[in-house]
Amino acid sequence: MDYLTTKGRIFDIQRYSIHDGPGIRTIVFLKGCVLRCQWCCNPESQSYDIQTMMVQGKAKVIGRDVTVEEVMETVEKDRPYYRRSGGGLTLSGGESLLQPEFARDLLKAAKKSGINTAMESMACAPYASIEKVLPYLDVYLMDIKHMNREKHQMFTGKPNDLMLENARKVAASGMTRLVIRVPVIPTFNDTEEEIRQIARFADSLPGVDKIHLLPYHRLGQDKYDGLNRKYLLNGILPPENEHMERLKAAVMRHSSLNCQIGG
Repeated sequence: MDYLTTKGRIFDIQRYSIHDGPGIRTIVFLKGCVLRCQWCCNPESQSYDIQTMMVQGKAKVIGRDVTVEEVMETVEKDRPYYRRSGGGLTLSGGESLLQPEFARDLLKAAKKSGINTAMESMACAPYASIEKVLPYLDVYLMDIKHMNREKHQMFTGKPNDLMLENARKVAASGMTRLVIRVPVIPTFNDTEEEIRQIARFADSLPGVDKIHLLPYHRLGQDKYDGLNRKYLLNGILPPENEHMERLKAAVMRHSSLNCQIGG
């Protein structure tokens, strides 16, 4: 039971979520990310450091150190909802793989308790870190943001080579259900051709049959002011529903994937 004492750094736990995995989920948000996506709705997740952010005029401490056991006390409270809905625990962030031992042991604790597990991740980490979590992971919700290396680096701060390589390895392992997710960002990847390229890549991955198109939103924009940071996509509007439907139709025409908007 030593895994219950493993410590990690989180910045939020969201209960009763119907996103980021099947059924009703409890989402644990881990601190730290190597990417700096211009549209990030959780900028407080990017630094591993514990920070102070202004929220509605008041200073709020962002980040706390917890054990697996402490997190599981919250997760276990919602077991009746998981059982009825097919839900469970989802790890998010940030990038959970930057705390691989903590992520592994959280997922391990959930699995040993009979709770479904999922992880929302960009796969921007050494594959050795991914291998640690795969035995305890039911669903891997992996972001693939763009197929063009230079454009990916321009908007996220990193090229896409590692993510694409890891997607291939995870799919080939057959150890988890892999779902590809695409944040649809105007000026970055919202053309039919760009989405088609991602869909073709996802369709080439063994065992992958589902892709989620996640429309850009501005719900996290105020957080940048709270962190005294500039929001780089100021003035960019969320895509219209009709445009999202056109992108979905393009995916369906050019791949065998089950495509849904949102997820």
